[in-house]
Amino acid sequence: MGKLGRITALLAGAALVAGMMTGTSAASTAAAPRKTGPISVAYVEVNNNSMLNVGKYALAQGGGNVFDIGVIFAANINYNTTTKSAYLYFNPNVQNVLDNVSTQVRPLQAKGIKVMLSILGNHQGAGFANFPSQQAAAAFAKQLSDAVTKYGLDGIDFDDEYTEYGNNGTGQPNASSFVHLVSALRAAMPTKLISLYNIGPSASRLSYGGVDISSKFNYAWNPYYGTWGVPNIALPKSGLSPAAVQIAATSTSTAASLAQRTVSEGYGVFLTYDLGAADAHTYISSFTKPLYGKDAVYTNN
Repeated sequence: MGKLGRITALLAGAALVAGMMTGTSAASTAAAPRKTGPISVAYVEVNNNSMLNVGKYALAQGGGNVFDIGVIFAANINYNTTTKSAYLYFNPNVQNVLDNVSTQVRPLQAKGIKVMLSILGNHQGAGFANFPSQQAAAAFAKQLSDAVTKYGLDGIDFDDEYTEYGNNGTGQPNASSFVHLVSALRAAMPTKLISLYNIGPSASRLSYGGVDISSKFNYAWNPYYGTWGVPNIALPKSGLSPAAVQIAATSTSTAASLAQRTVSEGYGVFLTYDLGAADAHTYISSFTKPLYGKDAVYTNN
């Protein structure tokens, strides 16, 4: 074997060892190039659009996936008036995604994209902030962790909107509820992702009885599209998205400005909402250029 051959063999061996150490093969590592810079998140309204759209954007010149996390939007927290308890509800469109994870979720995960399930209020009075007891909060947390396990998802996102606290005789937000809920969920799924859409009564109730749940979240993001707002939670910058854009609705100039500020101020997440079926690579390039120094390209596979 010549010198070049020995060098090639050594490099190949090093790649194989690296792959074994990370639980991947050298081939799979090459198939999913890693990018540098903030992670990008895409919420998908699955009532109207496919989760597969998250995987259709890559950075030019083999730069990796544009989106690192896709969020199924949204399951709901509903209220059973007979048992007077909250329960996890999937509308038919969300249920369809979950029943077809092999074709709707696994292809994204195979590309290295994490897929989370967002939980949203549903006008019934049941919310994250008004569980009447630690036991009730833990029961709902179990429903969430069971869903993550059953469908092979990567985590849960909390969005405390549209609850209408007080409906159906439910209580108003209390200080302990969300702390108990997130604590139980983190205990049930220690290695999965938990994120906070920084809105509603829950977002301001992160501490109770000497327990602060801030560190139990992986990420928190600004919920107001087209604006800059640092979430008021004690997470490192790497877990925060002060920037939020709505695909195509937020102007390209604003998207570019927010992306540039994300980089210049050292934040680790860039949030997007409402990724649809149409080819939006021109719009998406407005923020990938400042985030990663590369345009976005659209692929149909």
